[in-house]
Amino acid sequence: MPFLDWYGRKAVENYHHKVPYHLLRCNDQYSVGEPGNGNLLVQGDNLIALKALLPYYAGQVKCIYIDPPYNTGTENWVYNDNVNSPEIREWLGKVVGREAEDLSKHDKWLCMMYPRLQLLRQFLREDGVIFVSIDDNEQHHLRMLLDEIFGTNNFVANIIWQKKYSPQNDASYFSDMHDFILCYAKNKGSKGGWKRHLLPQTDTIRGRYSNPDNDPRGPWKSADLTVRSYTPEYDYPITTPSGRVAHPARGRCWMTSRENMQKFIDDGRIWFGKNGSNIPSLKKFLSEVQNGVVPSTIWTYQEVGHNQQAKQELKNILTDQRKKPRGAKYMKQLGS
Repeated sequence: MPFLDWYGRKAVENYHHKVPYHLLRCNDQYSVGEPGNGNLLVQGDNLIALKALLPYYAGQVKCIYIDPPYNTGTENWVYNDNVNSPEIREWLGKVVGREAEDLSKHDKWLCMMYPRLQLLRQFLREDGVIFVSIDDNEQHHLRMLLDEIFGTNNFVANIIWQKKYSPQNDASYFSDMHDFILCYAKNKGSKGGWKRHLLPQTDTIRGRYSNPDNDPRGPWKSADLTVRSYTPEYDYPITTPSGRVAHPARGRCWMTSRENMQKFIDDGRIWFGKNGSNIPSLKKFLSEVQNGVVPSTIWTYQEVGHNQQAKQELKNILTDQRKKPRGAKYMKQLGS
């Protein structure tokens, strides 16, 4: 397996073991709801916070989503995205030592991410999964880190999320329209490990099915009867109800044998068009397809929203920033 190395790696490889455990102190002034409802808001360095929470939640978390700094170099806004804050510089100085002064921005980012990902893996159940948002600045490095920590065999998908709904006309080169979401399982495929579920069928998907011939089996949609993997035995003529003789396109053949094709025709599963002269297609009935939709690796803004929509939703939620969060205990780490 390819090995990713960077300045400062040796100093952080086992640092997650060295991070001391800290107690969490509940701040009643900002807490609401029942004490045992399980919701927590933790203020403090996330590496220390993760180590403080580990004794309570190790091996119990089924889904983790993180949105780490993308390392774009932006500092002059509320979310420092340069991995160059005073806190990070101080931490690198303590952990990496004098070598930290020579680290590139990518070295710093890798040093910051490595111990945190190591701890996050310990939170997951055997059937757990982690999703990590990222963009082009560090996506290639993150993929190799996750391969090493979670294992290449536990890679699930590299999802593309369309974060913008219109092009950025002042872009210097290309308009950046998407981010990535890397998905890894704790234990993929084996007994007791992570399994993928289906998404609910939407009205749009169900709308693709119709019943123009009033088939008693209900709505259906047509599917191609030919395949590109050519087999001479599957290249034969089919006579349509109108008398037209149909052949597969050149270089293709039918998907099944002549005998099975006749069974499909006798069962009314082949559609020749309203006039009975079209190229035959297979009828796939809605009642016979799996009750759900296989997730896709491309998430369009129409399906999952975009950045502008997210900003508006946050504004609506946080119209009064003095309001307390509902049903959450506000925790601060005890110690530093």
